[in-house]
Amino acid sequence: MKAVVLAGGRGTRLAPYTYILPKPMMPIGDHPILEILMRQMSRAGIKEVTLAVGHLSGLMQSYFKDGSQYQLKIDYALEEKPLGTAGPLAFIDGLTDTFLVCNGDILTLLDINELVVFHKEQKAICTIASHQRTHKVNLGVIEHDKNSNQVTGYIEKPNQNFLVSMGFYVFEPCVLQFIPRGEYFDFPTLVNTLLAAGEKVFCYPYDGYWRDLGNTEDFMAANDDFENMRSQFLGE
Repeated sequence: MKAVVLAGGRGTRLAPYTYILPKPMMPIGDHPILEILMRQMSRAGIKEVTLAVGHLSGLMQSYFKDGSQYQLKIDYALEEKPLGTAGPLAFIDGLTDTFLVCNGDILTLLDINELVVFHKEQKAICTIASHQRTHKVNLGVIEHDKNSNQVTGYIEKPNQNFLVSMGFYVFEPCVLQFIPRGEYFDFPTLVNTLLAAGEKVFCYPYDGYWRDLGNTEDFMAANDDFENMRSQFLGE
């Protein structure tokens, strides 16, 4: 199986660190987050990885080289202009069979093989790894009749539950026909386009460890988690 890792973003929410480091190179313990992901992919049996790069791409190319140190074959697809999360896929060669796409700034213990097996069992064109997240509203929430504005309920600081994308996707190659070449195109737009076309899109519920390292708070928490579960992340 071939994998594509999206590693071209500027990581503005982790500034100023990402002024000099691409976000996938941010350190988790003594490893860049992307290196942990590469090791996990190699253990899962993935042989080829394309890094879709942009911001500070030279640092990633110098560090990961051809991937042989991870028993991988790594190549690079350089974005000359921002293409969104799905747009770069239109320029990547070799996506002729079921393939994996993921963000380059994720720390998780997701079993990639189980995700792929689920995808094939559903005969889906797209499967999205998903995780339950709870958001606490720190205010009193008013329920009301929208026509008369009469109050019908009052909830103090409720929790709201959402099923969110983990940034891991499995695709069939026919998905590429839905992605315009050279245009900015995000995954939400792609998924909605697939649904409008009547294609089968599934979510894979995962309740194990997952953190998106999009902000400083999650990044610091991920470093603590890594030290406590190091052997699980690195397969030692």
